[in-house]
Formats: sequence, C-alpha cells, structure tokens
Amino acid sequence: MTYHMTLRNLCWLAAAAGLLGGGCSHPTAEPVHVEPARAGAEGSPPAPAAAAGTKRSVTASGIEMVLVPGGQFTLGDDRGEEDEKPAHRVRLSAFYIDTSEVSQEAFQKIMGRNPSKWVGADKPVERISWHVAIQFCNMRSLKEGLRACYDLKTMRCDFTADGYRLPTEAEWEYACRAGTTTGWSFGDDAAALARHGWFKANADKRTHPVRQKQPNPWGLFDMHGNVAEWCNDFYRERYDSGEQEDPHGPASGEERVLRGGSFNSTDENCRCAARGSAPPGLADTCFGYEAYGFRCVRRATGTGKVVSNR
Repeated sequence: MTYHMTLRNLCWLAAAAGLLGGGCSHPTAEPVHVEPARAGAEGSPPAPAAAAGTKRSVTASGIEMVLVPGGQFTLGDDRGEEDEKPAHRVRLSAFYIDTSEVSQEAFQKIMGRNPSKWVGADKPVERISWHVAIQFCNMRSLKEGLRACYDLKTMRCDFTADGYRLPTEAEWEYACRAGTTTGWSFGDDAAALARHGWFKANADKRTHPVRQKQPNPWGLFDMHGNVAEWCNDFYRERYDSGEQEDPHGPASGEERVLRGGSFNSTDENCRCAARGSAPPGLADTCFGYEAYGFRCVRRATGTGKVVSNR
C-alpha cells in the first residue's frame, strides 16, 4: 500500500468516526537575522559545505525560518513507489521556510482559534484543510505588511508576491533532503528515524511538540513525521520527466499534495520522496483529520548559495 493510499484511507476513517474540525509590532519586509543554522548533534550527518551560509531568522510574527539556498537536486526516487517516478532534475531559486511545522500557538495568534485534537501550544496545529492553510498564509502575510500570495476565490497562488505560501512539492523535498541523496535526510538506516521524527513506532498515536527531535542538516525540524504537511501542488500519480526549473506542479487536479508522513505513518512513508494527497477542503466539510498540518515558505530571490546533490 502506498503512502498516498494510506493517508487517504485514514482520512475517511477519521471522517467516519466523526472527528469534528474547527471553524473555518512593526511589520518587516525581510526576516531578521539571528545566527547560522547548525545540523543536529549526535547521530546527524554533517551539514553540506554549501549550507554554511544558511541562516535562521525570526519574522515579525515570531516564527523562525531558514533561508534555503538556491540549487539543483533530483526530485523523486525510481526505487520507491510508482508515484515517486520518474526521478528527475529540478533547479530551484532560494526561499525561506519555517524551521518547524506551524504550532498551535502561532496558529491561534494569527487566526484566533485552534482546531487541534491534541491541544498544546508547542504542538503542531492539526485538523487543517489545505484551504485553511492558505488562509493562514494570507493572514500571516497581511499582519506583516506583505502582499498575500493567494486569491481565495480562485485558490491560485501568485508566486511573485512577497508574502507567505505553502511550499511547492519540489521545494518541500529539496528542503527535506538538505543536500543529501539518501532515503531519509539522515541516511538509509530506518532504525535511526526515531531520533529524527515521530512516526507509528514511537509516537503513541498522537502528535508531539515540535523541535524535540534532531533537525536535518539545514536546521529543519520534523520533516519526517509528526504531521503530514500540505504542499501547494495538485497531486498526480506520476511526475513529468526532464529537467525543470521552479516547477509549480499540475495546473489542476482533485487533490493536493501532502508530504513528510505523520505520527501514524510507517518509516517508509516518512522518506524524503514519499508522497501523499487528500481533498483540499477536507476539514471544511466539518470533519477534520488530526494528521494534517503545514509549514510556510517565502520567496527570497537572489539570495543564498548554490547547492547540488547528485
């Protein structure tokens, strides 16, 4: 069973169980630099040399981000599930990405509510539909004096806007891999996953506070497990082949991409290349599912060093 089907089936199980979802300072144009990000300590691989210029930043909303340098990598995995094929080269511009999944505290501060099942200020917000995730992106943008990326009538994303949005699927996997080419960002040994993420074997069927596990080489936490993360892209069952630059995914579709696996996922479904999907309005139909969360990105044109993993 693929990760895609696993998430979908769990989604409908949650709906059948009647899990009710929730209801629907001075701004700065750029994040404020704090200090260079460092790779995790014990058990983590060293950060690639090109990641030395990666910076942690705190935005006006109080959310920490990392500047991901532009570069190229191989998206997908020809050894994985059918929807991870064909593996192909992608070139990406630099961008900022949240170091953690959006917490309940951050969501409550911006949206004024908390739809989560497992309440805790430092736990990831969950029971989030794709539609609610993009509403958060727009609200966060406006609160910081930035131009919102999403037209909430058409659901289209303006990638030229300087506000927040969901990562493209390519951006998400690039950030997750952090210059590595292995199954997980820490290597190919699934036994090490417990040090880096919350998944089926160690999560006790629930979410956990963000930033408790070791980060990947670019200082990003919980890229493997805890909650599955919405991406901007529509889902389709195979990638286009050939080299691409800043791809935005298909122009249309019925479901949106989810990445990273969750507390309820197997180790295989938490791999860098593993893919999932769900209807974008899932939680807006009054049923929420506690495995869906997200993190935000912002464009950062002309910044960052070039990296390549081959």
